[in-house]
Amino acid sequence: MGEVVLQPELAQTFTEIARGGAETFYRGALAERIVANLARDGAYLSLADMAAHVSDWVTPATAKYRGYDVFECPPNGQGLTALIALRILDGFDLASLPVNSPASLHLQIEAMRLAFADAARYIADPAFVDVPIDFLLSEAYIATRRALIDPTRVGDYGAGELPIAHDTVYVTAVDAEGNAVSFINSLYYGFGSGVVAGDTGICMQNRGACFVLDEGHPNVLAPGKRPYQTIIPCMVTKEGELWSSFGVMGGFMQPQGHAQMLVNMIDYGMNPQESLDAPRYELLEPYNGDRTLALEHDAETQQALRELGHAVVPASVGGFGGGQIINMENNVAFGGSDPRKDGSAVAL
Repeated sequence: MGEVVLQPELAQTFTEIARGGAETFYRGALAERIVANLARDGAYLSLADMAAHVSDWVTPATAKYRGYDVFECPPNGQGLTALIALRILDGFDLASLPVNSPASLHLQIEAMRLAFADAARYIADPAFVDVPIDFLLSEAYIATRRALIDPTRVGDYGAGELPIAHDTVYVTAVDAEGNAVSFINSLYYGFGSGVVAGDTGICMQNRGACFVLDEGHPNVLAPGKRPYQTIIPCMVTKEGELWSSFGVMGGFMQPQGHAQMLVNMIDYGMNPQESLDAPRYELLEPYNGDRTLALEHDAETQQALRELGHAVVPASVGGFGGGQIINMENNVAFGGSDPRKDGSAVAL
């Protein structure tokens, strides 16, 4: 606490990018320095790889929840996970259950486990495989997944069948005209790969950790392919107007956090700060189908969920992420910032 960290090499790199733009980073002198320095560490990244990079404008994946339109980044991002969970929960009357009660939490957790089972099976780079977004969000499919939930017991879930034929920064801003930005960026692990590209000051990410090595899996490692991506900014509209711009950081906690924030605000009437302050659950290894669950809730709630079959571990094991929210009500912006990590809500 209080230590001053100086990164003059990274500052010089940012100056070069400010002057030369994307061209110098991907195809110019900076690209050459990055590749040359990484080659000394045995990396496979080449100048051709850098030059071939493109950033895509994509159409968000979207689903309705209680009359609100929720927008998430499409695959290869994991936003679809949050949308599937919310679509499943849309068939349950959560508001009739006490907030943070074992009955409410159980339904939310089981919906999220079902969503992660589908995410692990189907989310991959759409340039390489067809990700059936529309089918996975269809009422016909969601109804079959929803029917698997037993309100009295934890289930064992795999992916549904198709018909035959840790180091993240999030920021959101809304201006006086109602234009909104929901933006998230991450190296993935604490310092990404842990490799700095020579004297550039740039830490290289390690998103390739989210590939799988099983031949035939949609998300199998391949040249020029993007892995399953955990970072997912979110926006929500109501009747075509901006209602919320928000994000929750924390790897696989992100879709879990998205669903919990929307349940808190839509089903339980919390404002942004109340929603961020509320206790959370976190499925620790949902991508692998594990049911281990960390909870910030009281001991009585934890025991009730154990009795339903959840593998509850101490809250200290979980990370629970961190979020920022801006909601719009009657042309007034309401902001909230998560107390679990650095951040602030600022009005100018």
